Amino acid sequence: MHTSRLALHKFAFPLGTLEAAASPLMASLIEITEEESSALGRYARISSAFQVSEIVDVAESRDGLGGFDLSERKLSLPYPKDYDAIAGEGPSQWPQRFDLSHWGLFAARMGAQHVGAAAVAFDTPALDMFDGRRDLAVLWDLRVAAESRGRGVGAALFRAAEAWAQAVGCRTLKIETQNTNAAACRFYAHQGCVLRAIRRFAYPLLPDEVQLLWYKELIAEAGSSE
Repeated sequence: MHTSRLALHKFAFPLGTLEAAASPLMASLIEITEEESSALGRYARISSAFQVSEIVDVAESRDGLGGFDLSERKLSLPYPKDYDAIAGEGPSQWPQRFDLSHWGLFAARMGAQHVGAAAVAFDTPALDMFDGRRDLAVLWDLRVAAESRGRGVGAALFRAAEAWAQAVGCRTLKIETQNTNAAACRFYAHQGCVLRAIRRFAYPLLPDEVQLLWYKELIAEAGSSE
């Protein structure tokens, strides 16, 4: 295993408290380790569940420049959401669904505690998210333990995914969120991702959810590190 330490459109809603605002000291305590697929059982023990208390409403921008305007709408009756609970969707099912030979799997630890995980993929035919490109990576999953959110863990995992994608020759990172996960939308916007597409009927079993597709270009960052 390889171990490393990792010390637009308009938004109408406030960015709020973001992981990127964690103190440098806190971030320096986060260790990111690249894992084998045999560790997916441990990966799955990090819950992806969250509370839906806001909905992100999406509208085409009215400034004539394209893009989207996003606004946040509070729900009077919040409800829990856990995509791992959907049959076939959890990390333990990925080896049966996909060839993981072109995947990077990462674990985040603070001391002896496993506090987060992420999965990034490229060139995986069974995963229909690559826009016909061989130089695009997909951040398939990023999760942080509930008690460790807001401490920089997600940002450290995101940087690890970016670095991995650049190392395998990808120029763009793509991320999928839903309009039910306002915190994820805020997080990816803060990481420099741009919302480029939405699909309102992407989930037949979840007809009220809207798919949001975010992109981050990596080539400039890769070039600046030379």
